[in-house]
Amino acid sequence: MRELGLRGVTRGPKNCWTTIADDSLARPADLVNREFSAIRPNQLWVADITFVPTWSGFVYVAFIIDVFARYIVGWRVSRSLKAELVLDALDQAVWSRAIAGDLIHHSDRGSQYLSIHYTEKLAEAGIDASVGSVGDSYDNALAETINGLYKTEVIRKRGPWKALDDVEYATLEWVDWFNHRRLLESIGDIPPVEYELMYYQQLEESFEAA
Repeated sequence: MRELGLRGVTRGPKNCWTTIADDSLARPADLVNREFSAIRPNQLWVADITFVPTWSGFVYVAFIIDVFARYIVGWRVSRSLKAELVLDALDQAVWSRAIAGDLIHHSDRGSQYLSIHYTEKLAEAGIDASVGSVGDSYDNALAETINGLYKTEVIRKRGPWKALDDVEYATLEWVDWFNHRRLLESIGDIPPVEYELMYYQQLEESFEAA
């Protein structure tokens, strides 16, 4: 890296909390138990919220990631932490994917994910809800990892940020790059879209052979 003039980026401390638990809400079971692995797309999604400081105040970013290839299937930026933030990200994820077979959606126990509307939206799409424990990032570790990459590769690198529109456009660019061009060591140093394509090609070859 030194010879090529490259320098790694470091992650900063967390100074804003986006998980606000509500003990009065019903809590689904933890169906994942820290096993963030999948053998096919649309088997396990993980969801989380992070924050971005701007000159006009905090904005919040919700991501939904397909665990199989780390593909970001849904995202949304908002000035509010209300349930509409995660509902919009979920709508995008459901719209963009052909869900067939069992699918688990895993999140922390934030009130947004436990809201009646969010629970109903998952049920309508045939998705099983799963939640981890409060204040334990390991129970949603993969989503936390994606958030960390986003903050390191975009937010801290290109800030300071003026307003929501700037964050939203930069997030759009980053998600497209992450899904289609970023090399991920965990899936063989290829982009998520290529890893999913390989899966479907192998599936088609298996059908043809049968």
